[in-house]
Amino acid sequence: MTLLATQEPLQGLVFVLAALAATAVVLTRRPLRQIVVNGVYGLVLTIVFFVLQAPDVALSMLVVSTIAYPVVVLAAIARVRARRRRRERT
Repeated sequence: MTLLATQEPLQGLVFVLAALAATAVVLTRRPLRQIVVNGVYGLVLTIVFFVLQAPDVALSMLVVSTIAYPVVVLAAIARVRARRRRRERT
């Protein structure tokens, strides 16, 4: 049995997981929940890239999708909410 033959079921599984996670991101309506679900989707994509033997892309995806993107979006949401509160006070 070759390495490729043993990885095909695993690749199929991670592709299905990626499709399900992408659907969950699209169907999530609340911004904060969507950030969390998007982080999970990023983790699934990291696993996809790792299974496809692209560890450099997997590490980049891990940093961007689970750390950088959520932090930036949360900071933007906090800034908008802070402005809104300041406007409501005046």
